Amino acid sequence: MSGHTTLAPAGTAATRKEARTVILSSYLGSTIEFYDFLLYATAAAVAFPKVFFAGTDEWVGVVAAYATFAAGYVARPLGGIIFGHFGDKVGRKGMLIISMAMMGIASTLIGLIPGAGVIGPWGAVILVLLRVCQGIAVGGEWGGAALMALEHSDPKRRGFAASFVNAGAPTGAVLGTLVMGAFSALPQDAFLAWGWRVPFLLSFVLLIVGMFVRLRVSESPIFAEAVAKEEAQGTKRKIPLLDVLRRPKALIMIMFAGAAGFGLQVVLPTFSVTYAVSKGAPQQGVLYAFAGASAISIVFVLLGGRLSDRFGRRPVMIAGLALFIAYLFPMFGMLGSGNVALVFVAFTVALILHSSLYGPLAAFVSEQFGTTSRYTGAAVGYQLATLIGAGFTPGIIAGLYKDSGQNILPVVVFLSVMALVSIVFIALTRESKNNDLTTVR
Repeated sequence: MSGHTTLAPAGTAATRKEARTVILSSYLGSTIEFYDFLLYATAAAVAFPKVFFAGTDEWVGVVAAYATFAAGYVARPLGGIIFGHFGDKVGRKGMLIISMAMMGIASTLIGLIPGAGVIGPWGAVILVLLRVCQGIAVGGEWGGAALMALEHSDPKRRGFAASFVNAGAPTGAVLGTLVMGAFSALPQDAFLAWGWRVPFLLSFVLLIVGMFVRLRVSESPIFAEAVAKEEAQGTKRKIPLLDVLRRPKALIMIMFAGAAGFGLQVVLPTFSVTYAVSKGAPQQGVLYAFAGASAISIVFVLLGGRLSDRFGRRPVMIAGLALFIAYLFPMFGMLGSGNVALVFVAFTVALILHSSLYGPLAAFVSEQFGTTSRYTGAAVGYQLATLIGAGFTPGIIAGLYKDSGQNILPVVVFLSVMALVSIVFIALTRESKNNDLTTVR
């Protein structure tokens, strides 16, 4: 078939080199995408309440800013459906290029939105619309990047290879938090007037870098072979989303199995940052503490993926969640100490424990689907998990904290219940590390 290649013999030097190139490009591309997406989380904690919701009560403004944050998560499943469909019908590579362009442009425009003092509530409206564009873009990005790494790699190292995509999230968080932290050192008036905007405007520079990386990789060989086989046999191509929905069990299991991981992940750069600052820790110090902890966690995300290749996805993920539940009270105790060193320890331990879940997650999700519906199934399942786990969690726990008279107990209970639900669904999902990805189901 014109435009497609067959699967190269496993183990050749050329195949291994190509796999390394694709994994690196997926990692760098994911880093850039998540820099843009997670930068919004930091801005929602330290800038948006005062810029777009000026004049409201402090915690009311925080809850409102987190509501705009949630819009990106609501849009992510839509991005998974759109990009997944064309990624399964046309190919993975082209969709990754489009998703990156969409993310870079939306993020740059966020840095140009006038505040409430200039255009009133319209600033918040535009913010939500651009956040939706970010959500659609990252909804398409993750599935394609994960599948490119997974489908190019050695079957015995798929968890490790796919974990590089998820390692892009803490790497992007480090970059975004460092840049935002640097500008937060400005006088408060200058930071709120223009300082918070610069990190978003830098997205355009990262877009150029990302495009250079994305254009250098080849199409997934497993996808190309599957399409060629279908055409040789005269098989009619199915609509990927309908194919996934005919067997909804995998989608439902993934959605709830991954939800807590995203809920716990998003609590750290949003509510936890706000909580630590409200208890007396300096804002810049808290942001740098989170950035340092995120940098350390990158190694542990990769380690989590590697351990899952040896012991299985499920045992490693369940262990990480169980330990996180036990750690919640000590974590908030350190975050509320007002001491930056203890805040750093709190973030570091939390992200290390979270990595046990997050590292294997990309492979765990992607391995549940057949080749010609894998982009759609993985992207939609993963993004639905982010929606129910992360989209509304910051707003919910900020509301619980506010309504309880700033008592942390309801927050801990909510996060613990979320984690327990995910543990149950992970345990009920079949182990996938030995699945044959070349099988078209």
